[in-house]
Formats: sequence, C-alpha cells, structure tokens
Amino acid sequence: MIRWPFVRTAAVAVLLAGLAGCGPRAPVATVRTPVRAPAGFYAHDVIRPSVDRAVMRERLVGYYREWKAAFVRPGCGAGSLRIHSPDAAYPAVAEAQGYGMLGAASMAALDPGARELFDGILRFVLAHPSSNDADLMAAELDARCTPQHGGDSATDGDMDIAYALLLADRTWGSTGRYDYRLLAVRRIRAIRRSTVHPDSGLMLLGDWSTDGTRLYGTSRTSDWNPVYFRAFGAATGDPAWTQIAAAHRAAIDRLQRGYSPRTGLMPDFVEGAGDTVRPVTGRVLETAHDGDHGFNACRTPWRLGLDALLSGDAVSTAAARRTTRWFRSVTGDDPARVGSGYTLDGTAYRGEGDDAFWAPLAVSAMTDPDAQPWLDALWRRLAASRVDPGDYFGDTLRLQVMIIVSGNYPASD
Repeated sequence: MIRWPFVRTAAVAVLLAGLAGCGPRAPVATVRTPVRAPAGFYAHDVIRPSVDRAVMRERLVGYYREWKAAFVRPGCGAGSLRIHSPDAAYPAVAEAQGYGMLGAASMAALDPGARELFDGILRFVLAHPSSNDADLMAAELDARCTPQHGGDSATDGDMDIAYALLLADRTWGSTGRYDYRLLAVRRIRAIRRSTVHPDSGLMLLGDWSTDGTRLYGTSRTSDWNPVYFRAFGAATGDPAWTQIAAAHRAAIDRLQRGYSPRTGLMPDFVEGAGDTVRPVTGRVLETAHDGDHGFNACRTPWRLGLDALLSGDAVSTAAARRTTRWFRSVTGDDPARVGSGYTLDGTAYRGEGDDAFWAPLAVSAMTDPDAQPWLDALWRRLAASRVDPGDYFGDTLRLQVMIIVSGNYPASD
C-alpha cells in the first residue's frame, strides 16, 4: 500500500461524537463477558511501563476518543462506517478498516459503543469485496467508496479483518446481526487460497499476485503475523497454517541473521523462499527503499513483539529483543531520536521522527528484561501524544500500541 508520509491534510469537520448512537444496534441473544488481559498483562511479558495501570487506561481511553473523532466517517451506506485515511493513497483503504475493527474489538471493555463501531466498519467491508475473491476486500476506494485499480485486495487488510472477527466472536459471541466466527472462517480460507504462495508458504501481496505476474515471489514482512497464523489454524482446523507459520519463522530468522545481524531491522519487501529469501533491490512496488526498513516494515516490532508477548515463541522473542537493543544503543533511550527509514545496517536515510517508526518499538520493549528505561520513555511519549487528523497511519499504529502496552489487548483463543 503506497503511503504519502509527508502529506498532512487539514481536519475535515465530520466528527462522530461518542459513537454510542452511530449505526444500527445489533440484537444480541447472548452477550459474552468482554475479554480482558490477565493481571500480569500477557503470558510472556517481562516488563511493563512503570505507571499505574489505571492511569494508563485513562490515557488510552482519552486517546481512543480523539482517534474516533478524527478518523471515523460515514461509509457510503446506511449504518456503514469507515476509517478515513487522508495520508494514504486513497481516503478509504482495507488496511485502515482492519485497524479500526481491531481497535473496536480490543476496546470492548472500555467503550460501550465499541460493538456499534465494529459492526459499522464490518458493514462497509462486506459492501466492498475484492474483484478477484469476493471473500476478501477491495484494497483502495475513493471518496465516493468506488474501488480503484481494479478493486483487488491487499493482504494486510484482510488479515487484520479476519483476526478482528475472531476477537469479536470471543468478546460478543456470534448470535447477533453478524455471525462473526462464520465470517472470520470464510475470510481466513480466502486468505489461504488467494494470498499465500503455494510453494514458499509466504504471504503474497494480494489476490492480484498470481503465478506469472511480476511480483508473484514478493512478500511484505509487515504481513508476517505469527499470532494470526496460530489463530487462523485453530479457527479453521487447517493444518496448512502450521506450515505457513513455520515458513515465516524461518524467513524471519534468516533475514535477521543474514542481512541485519546487528540491528535486527526487517526490510519492507522480500523475494525468494527458504534459504534464498532476501530483501528486494531498488523499487519493486512503492519506493527505491523497498528493500530497506521503511513505512511497511516499521510495523514489524509491533507484529513480532506481540507474538513474543502472547506465545513466547523463540524466534519472535529473539527478533524483538535484537531490534530493541539496537534502537536503545543508537538513541540513548530517547524515542525522539528514532528516524523514519533505515537501511538494514542501521544507516538512517530519513531523519523525520514519524510516529509509525517509534511507537511500535514499545511492544517489542516489553519482551526485554533490560529495557525498562526505554519502555518507560516510549510510554511517556505515547501518553503525551495527541491525535493529528492528517496522520491516520501514525496515529492508528499508536492506538494499537497503546492498547497492548497498557495491558488491554485481548487474545483470540
């Protein structure tokens, strides 16, 4: 998904106050108790911010309200809502809807209107299927909600949507307006058939990436979500997800050991498989830095850090700690010194401190017993930040991170 990191548009005056009354209210026969993180936060965290949990929760709720006011918009249909993405290539992208659904499902215990928000976004998602696989979502839509570039999918959006549906099923059950679990399983099966390379087992870029196309062997590392692979396998009973997870674990280990042993930085895009997996060279999809650590791979400390916290996986934990220790060494535990683009050897090629780069580091920091000063500095910056209505990407990643770091992230199983 092409990003325009330097575009900052003015806030559009469409604020959906509170959201408690937005969209139709789904009838519910049985309501499950919202999933809450355990008292120790997560099964495999080793440190947490040195702040009272109630204080963190209060700041999270305040930021979440600001985020909703800035980015939740009507979705081109009765009862439909969408997440607005002014700094993406188009104002409505599948990736944003996935983030919105993850946020709503995660905030169920803290927001009485979370289910209405979730269902409103889900209605929008279901109304805009991919032109290639109707169980996936069209990746990019214009201001009138018209699909662009053929209306095909982007893998990251569908993965987040599917996992959010599993969270919704566990939180609210599936006896209301939408059968969340059925929809999750349907989307997971579509992801498996349309966006996984049958030979390498790595995620494809979307359902448009097919045998014979130029980018068929290319994969985006920020789509490598081990937590999701486990959940998808459990939800569907499909043993292929175990093999898919193993392929990605091997690729993560090989990339860090072979291309970034000192920094642990992951490239935006890779090609090949198994022992031949490698960063791409030059521009293959978005920019000349597609083989570097840019606006896609900046999400990997969040993705892999979360897996380390929830599962304790050795590869994810080692990856998270390697990156944590390098960033600490080059910043002196000052998040303001994190750049917005690096080659894999650690050379910064863009100095602007975009939120999308420093905020995800807080998730990985929770895996490292020596990183308390770093985690505390990251939380202070998270807590002090305000929403910029022109910066959907950075602000939305920050929300995902704050949910996790404050101990409010649920698990799907």
